[in-house]
Amino acid sequence: MRIAMMTNNYKPYIGGVPISVERLAQGLRELGHIVYIFAPEYPGYDGDDDPYLIRYGSFSHTLSGDVQIPNCFDPKIEDIFEILDIDLIHVHHPMMIGQAALRLGRKYHIPVAFTYHTRYEMYLHYLKPYALLQSWVEKTRDPILSSAGSGLLHCVQDGIVPGFIRHFTNRCDLVIAPSRSMAFHLRNQEVETPVEVMPTGLPDSAFTPDQIHAGEIRRNCRNGKPHLLCTVSRLAEEKNLSFLLKGLVRLKEQIGDSFQMIFLGDGPMRPLLSAQAEEMGIGNCVTFLGNVPNREIADYCCACDAFLFASKSETQGIVLLEAMAAGCPVVAVNASGTGDVVVSGKNGFLTGEDTGEWSGRAAQILQNSLLRESLALGARQSAREYGFLQIAGKAQSYYESMLRRYCYSNASGWTRALGFHVNR
Repeated sequence: MRIAMMTNNYKPYIGGVPISVERLAQGLRELGHIVYIFAPEYPGYDGDDDPYLIRYGSFSHTLSGDVQIPNCFDPKIEDIFEILDIDLIHVHHPMMIGQAALRLGRKYHIPVAFTYHTRYEMYLHYLKPYALLQSWVEKTRDPILSSAGSGLLHCVQDGIVPGFIRHFTNRCDLVIAPSRSMAFHLRNQEVETPVEVMPTGLPDSAFTPDQIHAGEIRRNCRNGKPHLLCTVSRLAEEKNLSFLLKGLVRLKEQIGDSFQMIFLGDGPMRPLLSAQAEEMGIGNCVTFLGNVPNREIADYCCACDAFLFASKSETQGIVLLEAMAAGCPVVAVNASGTGDVVVSGKNGFLTGEDTGEWSGRAAQILQNSLLRESLALGARQSAREYGFLQIAGKAQSYYESMLRRYCYSNASGWTRALGFHVNR
């Protein structure tokens, strides 16, 4: 098959979608398919080494300082697309490039698959008008105006955004949910298009961390303490990191100053989180390392005794699975996405959004070496189910079913029903 992957963000931007796109493309290519990736340009970045990567334009403005805004109207997209003889489009966003994908699918009579990576209603604070209204509602003392503003916020979050997603998904030919809970959510939103579950796969390197480098990380980051903890996250509001810091305060109350917590990742809340840690009295227990190369994540997780997580906005648990692959047990708040991969007592613990319960589970892992070893083994076993070639095989099967459905419902596609990309 000749596949066009379309995304609003990609390398060098660090995030779940770029990782998912890159790994899926790699797996499909190893299965013998041709995969083109359409991704926006990033000013000053010249690190592309993929001949099948097509960069289209982007605007000079960014969201939240580092999220590039793609120019989905760039004529380069269609100029190149029309000469590639594409069999299907797999788009990874409903906005911007998503609209371009639907238009190209209709024009060239090819089906469009869409992966629902993000609970968009939980990310509205990145839109300046919404954020300004939210701030105003929080500050106004007029109960009538506050009520009206809150009603408008809820209308956008609970009505307009889900309505847009439903309208978009019902125009696609296949919807892919990265977890069972997200598939359930979409079906509850009256999505009529077939929905299949397919998480992001893990590369082989995730299971083989560099033990020497991991040892160096442990020595350098532990700050002379017996235990090392970590998390991998964009430092942003939706990741619930203030709760995580409060949980660390409780953990310190339970086991004393015996641990060091490292944050891998960056984002707009980094200065605030650093200040909060100092105010809470755990500044000496917390280290913000910023972004690290994705290939080194496994080494950092391997170096740690446990991986702590508090986000409630995940559609899947990519970073949780990466930690598990490296043998690092997980303690996470039970929410969408995380509950699909963390099994309490097997590879870590799920807790309520309660700092006492959450910190108690972390303390249990740190204070019981036999439990920690058992959970580490279970974590590796759980992660093995998510190898990137296994996931690519799922994608191939889903694509084939989508193409067959499309062929039988579109007279122009009968040749495809006999064999993909044959006699067109």
